[in-house]
Amino acid sequence: MSRPRLAKGDTIDGFMVGDLVHKGGMALLYETAHPDRPGEPMLMKVPRLFEGEDPAAIVSFEMEQMILPRLSGPHVPRFVAAAGFERQPYLVMERVPGPSLLPRLQELPLPAAEVAATGARIAAALDALHRQHVVHLDVKPSNILHRPTGEAVLVDFGLSHHAQLPDLMEEEFRLPYGTAPYMAPEQVMGVRTEPRSDLFALGALLYFFTTGTRPFGDPQRMSGLKRRLWRDPQPPRRLRPDCPPWLQEVILRCLEVDPERRHPTAAQLAFDLRHPDAVALTPRAAKERRDGFGEVLRRRFNPEAQPRFRRRDPAAQVDAAPIVAVAVDLTEQPPALAEAMRATVRRLLPTLPGARVACLNVLRTNRVMLDTTLDAEGRNKHAQRLAELRHWAEPMRLPEGRATFHVLEAVSPAAALLEYATVNPVDHMVLGARCRSVRRKLLGSVSGEVAAQAPCTVTVVRPRQVEEDAAA
Repeated sequence: MSRPRLAKGDTIDGFMVGDLVHKGGMALLYETAHPDRPGEPMLMKVPRLFEGEDPAAIVSFEMEQMILPRLSGPHVPRFVAAAGFERQPYLVMERVPGPSLLPRLQELPLPAAEVAATGARIAAALDALHRQHVVHLDVKPSNILHRPTGEAVLVDFGLSHHAQLPDLMEEEFRLPYGTAPYMAPEQVMGVRTEPRSDLFALGALLYFFTTGTRPFGDPQRMSGLKRRLWRDPQPPRRLRPDCPPWLQEVILRCLEVDPERRHPTAAQLAFDLRHPDAVALTPRAAKERRDGFGEVLRRRFNPEAQPRFRRRDPAAQVDAAPIVAVAVDLTEQPPALAEAMRATVRRLLPTLPGARVACLNVLRTNRVMLDTTLDAEGRNKHAQRLAELRHWAEPMRLPEGRATFHVLEAVSPAAALLEYATVNPVDHMVLGARCRSVRRKLLGSVSGEVAAQAPCTVTVVRPRQVEEDAAA
């Protein structure tokens, strides 16, 4: 059974839990050790499962569990082991010995040469990450460490996008997730597939390290986040006159609203930061003040002046891997209906080569009363449903990576399923019919409402045995 917090001395799959070393917004980090790996520094990451926690903490943990094992090289922590929500979820990884950049914030602003050298190392790490089909989407000082050998190391892939994996964050949440001072305009608008979003974040970090001021502040509302689409920051040289023109050129190029106007790749950005003499100077380098209000108003209200953010690699992936969504009622589904639904999915898959099965469950919330996130036994309801959903799908024996699991929290199950099918590229949805009963007559049929309104093919499974048992 998963627990919100582990205790020092606990042992999980041979890993002994040590001191709590970090409490993040979505997860906790503990020192850990294993008898088969004596002396190897490791960290154990567990999701936050306390009362009232954001469900995104669970989803982002699943994303990192999928992405980290697929990454390699000196710019990421080495994956060691992981376990899902069936028992105690955890992710064990190498403990990178170097510090993060977070303590350097006390020393800002930094010398331009140090800013450039640091930026070049981070850009090299981003280039290595992008070559492995991953956009980080949360580049910030606390997520950047340095090895004793000098390489920058990127950590925390819970908000990342992998072009060859399902994007659970995009599928389950409508609001953008990220760190406000560093989020790219397209990320604010919901586009998670642009590698140059990481270059924008790095540009914001370089600006901060150069001037001691965040280019867009730290907005906490969507309206504040959107301002960066039309309102440019003060040029770095206005705040820091000794900032070299070439460095202002590089920083402002990273902070362009349109990704097409940024550096084409992280490798080219790293090259510019390492070779100042090779930087081609444009009017950005000599800019002394922000754009006037006339230009700001034009960018904000003229549709022709607004950038067209485009989705990239995953678009082709969608065509090659349609989604079969299976809506599972874990509270009152008879065994015969469960098996009939699994059999239906098995019959569908050969007709949809490369399809992915998205197993859905709706955790109903109260319309008026406050909800609790823990059940009577102190278990996180969302995590418990997730484990039950995985258990439900086990008899289908789907290959690794072909099935994903989603717990949708909503007042109306039908509305939640319809939204999922509308927002995501669902090709076919499978639901089980509610048995004939007084409840069905009074409340109506979820499957009927979904079948009537879904933007995809819907199969409603109603095995004869279920109806006969209900009649008896």
